[in-house]
Amino acid sequence: MTDTLRLFQTQPTRKGGDTVIRSSASTPSPDERPAAPPAAGSREAAPTTAAEDPTPPVFSQDEALPALGQDLALPAFDQDRALPTFGQDLALPAFGQDRALRIAVLGTGYLGATHAVCMAELGFTVIGYDVDAAKVERLSVGEVPIFEPGLEELLRKNLESGRLSFTTDVSQIARWADVHFVCVGTPQRAGDGGADLRYVDAAVDGLIAAGLAPGALIVGKSTVPAGTAAGLAARISAAAPDVELAWNPEFLREGFAVDDTLRPDRLVFGVTPGGAAEARLRAVYAATIEAGTPVVVTDYATAELVKVAANAFLATKISFINAMAEICDVAGADVLELATSIGYDARIGNRFLRPGIGFGGGCLPKDIRAFQARADELGAGASLAFLAEVDAVNLRARERAVALTRAALGGSVAGRRLGVLGAAFKPNSDDIRDSPALDIAAALAAEGAEVTVYDPAAIPNARLRYPTLAYAASAREAVSAADATLVLTEWAEFRTLDPAALLVHVAGPVIIDGRHALDERRWRDAGWTYHSLGRPGPTSAADLLPEAADLPKGHGTRKGR
Repeated sequence: MTDTLRLFQTQPTRKGGDTVIRSSASTPSPDERPAAPPAAGSREAAPTTAAEDPTPPVFSQDEALPALGQDLALPAFDQDRALPTFGQDLALPAFGQDRALRIAVLGTGYLGATHAVCMAELGFTVIGYDVDAAKVERLSVGEVPIFEPGLEELLRKNLESGRLSFTTDVSQIARWADVHFVCVGTPQRAGDGGADLRYVDAAVDGLIAAGLAPGALIVGKSTVPAGTAAGLAARISAAAPDVELAWNPEFLREGFAVDDTLRPDRLVFGVTPGGAAEARLRAVYAATIEAGTPVVVTDYATAELVKVAANAFLATKISFINAMAEICDVAGADVLELATSIGYDARIGNRFLRPGIGFGGGCLPKDIRAFQARADELGAGASLAFLAEVDAVNLRARERAVALTRAALGGSVAGRRLGVLGAAFKPNSDDIRDSPALDIAAALAAEGAEVTVYDPAAIPNARLRYPTLAYAASAREAVSAADATLVLTEWAEFRTLDPAALLVHVAGPVIIDGRHALDERRWRDAGWTYHSLGRPGPTSAADLLPEAADLPKGHGTRKGR
């Protein structure tokens, strides 16, 4: 309890142009002076009230979507928080050495590849390490094994500059690097849903066995349960007393990872008081700190909790609005208008309030389950019991989308042709991990539907995971002769489809808008029957929720417009 209370005594300070937020467990530098704290988790100042900002909110589960019909804004590098020209030679601190810091990144998956490329883009010499030789070979020739806007261009640029290289030999990095970023995966553990830490342990143990340079810093970025860093620090100290550990959680959004690395909305440093880790991390992130990024300096456990707590909150907000969609279906209300109304409340806000078929990917589902498992291990399972219902609501949204499709086709999908637009769990990504879109497509196929899927980026991954589904090379091909069309990932390509032009290619003018991504009026005016979860329409709520089956006739029916 003492540590918790000390965190609530946090005092913001200024140091070298950046905002520093410290728990009282950290020792502030003598040149720090008070300053106004930033808004929590934001690049902006304290939020204005609805009266001060008359701009209507825009709703999304991870990003504010542009107005319907507009193209998605891909990550840009000319925003209002300027950094030095990327790739230029920076004057990097040497800490008594005659050279700049050298950086190693262990793990070259989604997080590691992005971090290695962006560190090189900031001017550092970087070596990425992985045990997967095929992945290292692809990266070494400028091929990114994932779809991430802007990443491949920066990879090739920094390979050509000589600042970036990759290896499968841990001995090449162990004594060479001053800072080692551990960016390996922590997949869901079979059985209890906890985090599998074998890759984190292997990365750290490999460095220790290879022999680290005196004064080196190991920095964990992987998402781990609270208490992991303390255990690793003890092992490192026993084997290499002059090597420190810090925890620096990542907050990347797929589709925006490059921008989130170069312009993070906050930096969290979990360090031990009195060590050199904070100064070393400040040297690594000097450009982003100088640009105004807030820095939170805290202890290991708090740094570990930041990522999972943030994801738990975001997952809760998404499941909340999807639960409201369930209520709207039985009450005859409109969940989008509900979301708009409550989103004007500055205490609630409009981000992550877009209803739909729920969240997926490699973070939110895994992290909320691992968080619950760790709480159980710590004897505090009751504190996170609500996350089980958050998970249940999320999975139920997929079931409801299947039920909605079934109802829109008269009660059965057997023998019907369905065109599914979307395979990735979100746009601007090829990640199909825990994808709601593919789960729905597979469930409909299991009921006898002939399902054809199209996605701008995720088809290769989808084929491997769901080989029995049919796949198309375009949206038009996917919906050709379809009895119903389902939009399950909100790619810009799908949001801007011409409903009138598409109508001539389908067998049935039935559109299921699983992401509330389409302009309903435009599709209705073009002759389509429009269906979505939580909004008035032609489908009875009794077809979607078992609880609604006993409603009086006519109650909760979604009325057409």
